[in-house]
Amino acid sequence: MVEKSLAAVPVYPDVKLYANALMDMRVWEADGWKEESMSWKDSCYIHAGITMPESSIKGPDAQKLLSTVSINNCYKWPFGTAKHLVMCDEDGYVANHGLVIRDDENSFRESACWPWAAHRNGKLGFNVDMSIRNVFIFQIAGPTSLQVLERVTGENLRDVQFLGTRPTRIPGIDAEIEITRIGMVGNLAYELRGPVEIGPEVYDTVYQAGKPLGMKRLGWRTYVVNHVEGGFPQLNCTFTASAFADSVFMESFGDFVEKGFTGSIDPEDFRARFRTPFEVNWGWMAKFDHDFIGREAVEAESKNPKRTVVTLRWNPEDVIDIYASMFEKGDEYKTLELPCAQQQPSGGHADYVTKAGKKVGVSSATTYSYYYREVISHCTIDLDQAVIGNEVVVLWGDYGKRIKEVRATVERFPYLDLPRNQTYDLDTVPK
Repeated sequence: MVEKSLAAVPVYPDVKLYANALMDMRVWEADGWKEESMSWKDSCYIHAGITMPESSIKGPDAQKLLSTVSINNCYKWPFGTAKHLVMCDEDGYVANHGLVIRDDENSFRESACWPWAAHRNGKLGFNVDMSIRNVFIFQIAGPTSLQVLERVTGENLRDVQFLGTRPTRIPGIDAEIEITRIGMVGNLAYELRGPVEIGPEVYDTVYQAGKPLGMKRLGWRTYVVNHVEGGFPQLNCTFTASAFADSVFMESFGDFVEKGFTGSIDPEDFRARFRTPFEVNWGWMAKFDHDFIGREAVEAESKNPKRTVVTLRWNPEDVIDIYASMFEKGDEYKTLELPCAQQQPSGGHADYVTKAGKKVGVSSATTYSYYYREVISHCTIDLDQAVIGNEVVVLWGDYGKRIKEVRATVERFPYLDLPRNQTYDLDTVPK
């Protein structure tokens, strides 16, 4: 028996654990975190943890607004496609980012994205109409994801290119839904979106069709692992958006942010938790053919970048020592949770990274990759230290408490070494 919950996800009796987050029922762990973490390599998963409303921006100045708040070029943008827009503050720090879909000349939709554009338009005063609707966002990712979706819809979906978006339907469900080829795993992945009211029915239909192809129900306990393996920095997970430092903006989104600050970084060192586009490998998106908020700072950094992002592979002996401390008297080291710690609105846990005692970077989103049998993390690091094989030290722990110096090696970014979604050969996918 499948019941409806407060969010667009069914309640299954065999799910191991649900979590209630801001009145949304979310799957925390469904099929076992090890099986879930293997799903996007061996088969596929369905994830339903993103429940943010979809924002619509329409009007004669819609394109101008998005261009003003984003580092991207928003003019060479075909209808029916999506872009990952990166939005900065005046100092060039990432204030917000997300997927934005262009429907026609003057109509755009923001998906899984803070309403930063609407906030900035309060001062800009562009001629736009804005509205929101509650939608479900289901991520279906992994090598069998396309097969599952073609089974569900009864359609050939091979025409959906990377970042392409188009409507589709599921027989028996009386509503149009939308499919986009995008995801957080690095390899083949899609998103489905539609009215939140039909979410549980869509989720269960996709899941039942996917079970014969090995589909797993990915929970929040494992979700961030795909970001870290796949090379997708993410606000709320791997860094703190500078929007959280905007008191006017935060009046509408709560004052809970500071409660999430953990890690060896000084809680007053907000700069260490912020990121510029270049520090998360998004600098290439910046186009200096238009004026945008933060352009002066972003353009200056483009000429003299100081940091980039890498993957750190943690020394297993030092990781084992973290767990060994729990069996000793006295203060133990901060527990390294498996596969990762609970996601927090501020960007979660972040640690200083040193070389010969000097601070050279910041490590975040520490996760255990069951696929690689390694602990890995993202690290924004000085350019001269971003050399594969370079050994650095992560100061693991919480500020003012016991700190474990963990040796770590600079590795490739992204870390997942499977075919990428952008260039995935769909001819290899059985029909």
